[in-house]
Amino acid sequence: MVMSFRVSDLQMLLGFVGRSKSGLKHELVTRALQLVQFDCSPELFKKIKELYETRYAKKSSEPVPQAHRPLDPLTMHSTYDRAGTVPRTPLSGPNIDYPVLYGKYLNGLGRLPAKTLKPEVRLVKLPFFNMLDELLKPTELVPQNNEKLQESPCIFALTPRQVELIRNSRELQPGIKAVQVVLRICYSDTSGPQEDQYPPNIAVKVNHSYCSVPGYYPSNKPGVEPKRPCRPVNLTHLMYLSSATNRVTVTWGNYGKSYSVALYLVRQLTSSELLQRLKTIGVKHPELCKALVKEKLRLDPDSEIATTGVRVSLICPLVKMRLSVPCRAESCAHLQCFDAVFYLQMNEKKPTWLCPVCDKPAPYDQLIIDGLLSKILSECEDADEIEYLVDGSWCPIRAEKERSCSPQCPILVLGELTPGARGRAGLGSGLWRETPRLLSARGLDGALGTRWHSWRQRRHNRAPAPTGLHVPALSSSPCRPQAPRTPMGSFPPPTSTVVAVAVRLGAPVAGAAR
Repeated sequence: MVMSFRVSDLQMLLGFVGRSKSGLKHELVTRALQLVQFDCSPELFKKIKELYETRYAKKSSEPVPQAHRPLDPLTMHSTYDRAGTVPRTPLSGPNIDYPVLYGKYLNGLGRLPAKTLKPEVRLVKLPFFNMLDELLKPTELVPQNNEKLQESPCIFALTPRQVELIRNSRELQPGIKAVQVVLRICYSDTSGPQEDQYPPNIAVKVNHSYCSVPGYYPSNKPGVEPKRPCRPVNLTHLMYLSSATNRVTVTWGNYGKSYSVALYLVRQLTSSELLQRLKTIGVKHPELCKALVKEKLRLDPDSEIATTGVRVSLICPLVKMRLSVPCRAESCAHLQCFDAVFYLQMNEKKPTWLCPVCDKPAPYDQLIIDGLLSKILSECEDADEIEYLVDGSWCPIRAEKERSCSPQCPILVLGELTPGARGRAGLGSGLWRETPRLLSARGLDGALGTRWHSWRQRRHNRAPAPTGLHVPALSSSPCRPQAPRTPMGSFPPPTSTVVAVAVRLGAPVAGAAR
């Protein structure tokens, strides 16, 4: 019936259900067929019957000999019916089941099972895919028999405008256009927006070729099943980029769960484009961020513990580098930020959209750029951590300098080696001039001072040094064990070399060359 309608009949039918009436005839026919395929309401079939009877009223009123009965328009115009012509059944009979009649025709075209649709099924919005058109709204995959492996075909045709969008779009990668026709599958759950979820044993065939579906991630943990990334399936490279009808067949495993399939025309975005959009519309003013800090640190009279400050790291928890674009989700309770650049890049490769600080959902539409922390990053370049105070101000927390590896004890200069001592071996010669002085802030008192004077007296009397006190050879590395002393002639000619000895009670003494 629909295939035999004129343009005016098609426009009246589409206007009856509130659909667009503009376009060429093949576009109007495609929309009308989709209406019959997916909106099987009694009112719609009543309108189709009315339009058909209005056109063929005169021809139907005249008796037609049985032998010369004209062929059914469904058979005449069916592209997929290769069985030849079929005798026509009277369309005006009272026992005609119009849904069954249209179902037979659409099944011949590769129609999805004619079960009542669930338009309430909604899929979550994907940040990296900007939807341009809905080619097939979410439709339930209904098993046709008791077999485990089921097939559900569907047909659609692109409009000239859609074909032009695909052809004129830029290439993200060789052979991959930015504007794509994608297939999405989810659970048939109407409680809320559904994430993409593949059924078992899924296979997608476009026209005469199979389309690749993302595989499973390998699991390194024993006993853990590998996971499959459920992403939209790009069908563009296998489609007819013309007004010809495309046929998509979904093969799936029937194991008790219900799934819905949808087709969309989308524009794929990159992480840099999402970052630029976030910088345009997602920056939170510094004063608002400051007010949030005050609220976090506000004194609670009912609490016995008062928070006077909170520390925030300027290092991104994702890549352990200094933040460049600090952001967080509005739903997060913490002030710590992560870098938006790396967060978007990671979700472009493997979308999880989880906050790296608290592991809670942080979708793209909830991300904000912290204007206060961005200002702090530009003003404080020599610190890796700051502290927010109760009044909303902040102060940098600079890391303490690395402590020297020399021992934590008094350092003494025993003497200076005069230039005339070059070529002489040993520090015990008469050319060693003692000029002891204390280099540390501590004084030599008590047992330590007694030990030092005892050591100097023994050295003066040419007696061996007591156990636990050792004067090392000159070296440029103060904290490592040294090799035996070499003759002084092997050193570069110094003008004055200072030998320092650290004296520690109860332990050998470490030396350093200054």
